Amino acid sequence: MTSFGRFVAAAHARGALVVQPRMGFSEPARMRTGLAATKAATDAVAGTLTIDSYTRVCDEPSAVRALGDGIPLNGYPITSYSPSTSQWVLDGLADETFPVQVRHGSARPQRIVAALARLGLTATEGGPVSYCLPYGRTPLEDSVRNWQETCRQLAALRADGAEPHLESFGGCMLGQLCPPGLLVALSALEGVFFHRAGLRSVSLSYAQQTNPEQDRQAVRALRRLAAELLPDTDWHVVVYTYMGVYPRTTRGAHALLADSAELAVRAGGQRLIVKTAAEAHRIPTVAENVRALRIATEAARRAAATAGAEDGDDEAGNPVYAEARALVDAVLDLHTDLGSALLKAFERGYLDVPYCLHPDNAGRSRSHIDAAGRLTWSNIGAMPIGRVAGRSGARLTATGLHDALTFVQRRYDHLDIRTEDVDHTPVDAPLLQEV
Repeated sequence: MTSFGRFVAAAHARGALVVQPRMGFSEPARMRTGLAATKAATDAVAGTLTIDSYTRVCDEPSAVRALGDGIPLNGYPITSYSPSTSQWVLDGLADETFPVQVRHGSARPQRIVAALARLGLTATEGGPVSYCLPYGRTPLEDSVRNWQETCRQLAALRADGAEPHLESFGGCMLGQLCPPGLLVALSALEGVFFHRAGLRSVSLSYAQQTNPEQDRQAVRALRRLAAELLPDTDWHVVVYTYMGVYPRTTRGAHALLADSAELAVRAGGQRLIVKTAAEAHRIPTVAENVRALRIATEAARRAAATAGAEDGDDEAGNPVYAEARALVDAVLDLHTDLGSALLKAFERGYLDVPYCLHPDNAGRSRSHIDAAGRLTWSNIGAMPIGRVAGRSGARLTATGLHDALTFVQRRYDHLDIRTEDVDHTPVDAPLLQEV
């Protein structure tokens, strides 16, 4: 069986950033074509089976009806196809040089994991918090229990000689307007959750946000926390190209993608989840995904060629690390069982995702973008970060929220330069105010 973690480590050892699409098609032949094109796109690439929305919520009957009616789904319905059909999709493609990860977005992933294991796949993603709060109203208590079972399912694969890999989606909560300290803390906590459930190969995520220097601090903070909290674990950091409102112009989209690759290289990430120029308009084609993979690979090579001493870790004076460490310590002190600790943390508001409407989220925290383009807090609610978090007492208006949500899109769509000459100079950002 392919070891996802070892594949990423080997690429990193030879100086390559692993790039990966978020690709999923409901028609088996098209899914196979997409995987084949991904494999051929560049020299350090991982494949993806992104699962459809019906399967994510365990509604296989609706998925089957749609397939029978010839209605395309927004992903691959792995639990609705026979194992032989899915094996045909993968045959001759998934191997030691091309691991395939299943990405799904489910708070009830047990059936998905059972299906991927039957196919000989061993890598997936998610987490008790990150695949619950942004996606619906599943009680957090249920998600924690489901993910404890899922981790045990994956860990059991080790008995057959596999090294299952699980990626936390914690660094991508809501895609945008969540200050990096909380993203880093959530990703690190989910990594510890996975480890305590028996997994020994994990990745921790961080989604590119609004300010390049703050993003570098965040990735370095996540790496430092991983080294401290997961010393006997195969781990790496995966960076996501910006997950919020995407540039509408091709030039802007490609510039943002190139910047995310540079971020990953300069801050020590080992894998990048790419986005395409079609993100603002529709589900991307195979060709658009391949183009994005190649743009990211080339940008990563340029960044590696020009990396200097200033790209090393900043062990001292990293405000994102200070904030994330305070949150992690507060949660770990709540209970010896991390699942119970996470539930208590959200009950008390120690973890509080801004603008998240899930019933188990306190909803008291608020964020804004300051004049330097940095994401920071305007209200920390009950989170125990008062001594380390920068914040303002501004109030948020509807116009301010819109400006914040479109901040990155507007910034990159107004670039009047070529993709390879992206200017990292911060632009003035509207001050947001708290609701």
